[in-house]
This record gives sequence, structure tokens and C-alpha cells, in this order.
Amino acid sequence: MSLQRSPKQLAKLIDYILSRRPDEFGLVADKEGFIKIKDFLKAVNEEEGLKYVRRSHIDEVLVSLPNPSFDIEDNLIRARNRALLPKHTYASDPPKLLYTCVRKKAYPHVRDKGILPSGYSKVILSSSRRLAERMGRRNDRSAVLLTVQVGRCVDSGVVFLQAGETLFLADFIPPDCFSGPPLPKEKPVTGKTDKPEISQRQKPAGSFLIDLNPESNPKTPGLKAMKR
Repeated sequence: MSLQRSPKQLAKLIDYILSRRPDEFGLVADKEGFIKIKDFLKAVNEEEGLKYVRRSHIDEVLVSLPNPSFDIEDNLIRARNRALLPKHTYASDPPKLLYTCVRKKAYPHVRDKGILPSGYSKVILSSSRRLAERMGRRNDRSAVLLTVQVGRCVDSGVVFLQAGETLFLADFIPPDCFSGPPLPKEKPVTGKTDKPEISQRQKPAGSFLIDLNPESNPKTPGLKAMKR
């Protein structure tokens, strides 16, 4: 088991993520520099030796260190000094391919309607397939990876913003501008087969019926006696 970092060591990592490279960890700050704490913790927990970090550890940094480098408001966290925070700028020359993930349950709808923002104001995409998969698994362990053809998007009027070295943003990705795995085949609905009608009444267990018709039972013993 790895040793836990001291509040001072953890503070340095928090400051690096929030004030310099949130994109390196698959995070995007809003216009005011805020990131959801739950998203921040998911990203931190993926790092080696930091799976133990919880909200309580962040609070400990705030109360134990003088002049901490970040602030918390409700369920949001941001750096105090945001001068080096990546700006959201127009991407004049984005990569030919970008990647993003969607929830497995939402995939059929996305294939038909396109990719819409989920959990953030814009669709978040990455030039790194590995990072996109990492981001997708934070919300769904079975998330579906999609490959976005940037050229088709641009031809359809999509505008991309760059949010750091590896992350890009868009309002919407049309359904004909990305590819993904085939949808699972639907199981055919099988109708209930009608049970064959029983022409004869079932005989009670442990009993038998006597047929009194002499033609059908010509050799039935005692039949003549019964007629008399």
C-alpha cells in the first residue's frame, strides 16, 4: 500500500491541475475556472497512489495550510491564480480525428440524433483515444468510444474550441460525422405457441374407465352379464 501524501504535497498537485493543466487529466474548467469536485476527485483517483483521496483530504489542505492556492464553493473547486489556466480559443487547425465516449444505454439514441453535451455545457472531445476512454469510464464502465471525423463536422458548420493541448469542445456533433461500434442485434420476439387441444378428458391418476360399447370392446369379459 502506498503512503498517503502530506497536505503540502497534495496541495501542489491540486494547484497544478486547477491552475495549469486540467486538460492533462481530462478536466475542463468553466468560464469562472470552476470544476465539479466529484469530477476532480475521479480524475485524481486515477493517478497512481492517489486512489485514497477524498473530499476530506481536500478540506484538510484548506484548514491546515496558510494561504491555500484554491477555493471551494459548494461542490465546486477552482484555483485562485488562473493566469496560466488554458483559455478556450478557436481551434483553427484541429486534428482530423477526435474521440469521445457516451453511455452505453444512450448509444442507440446518439447514433440516431447525434452527440449532445452531458455533464458540461459543451461536448468534450480529446485528440487522445486513451484519454477519451479514461474520461468515459468515469461515468460508465461500459462507455462506448466514438471517433469523430472533424472534416465532416466543419463542413456541417461545427465550430471547435481548444481547451488545452489535448481537449476540444463543440456544441453538437451531427450523427453523420462520427463512427462507433455496431449496435447489438435485437433479439427476435417469439410468439407463444398454442398448446394442442386435448380431445379427450384426462383420466384421473390411478383409475380407468370402462367402455360399455360391445363393438369397440368385443372381448370385454362380463359384458353380456352386465346387459342382463
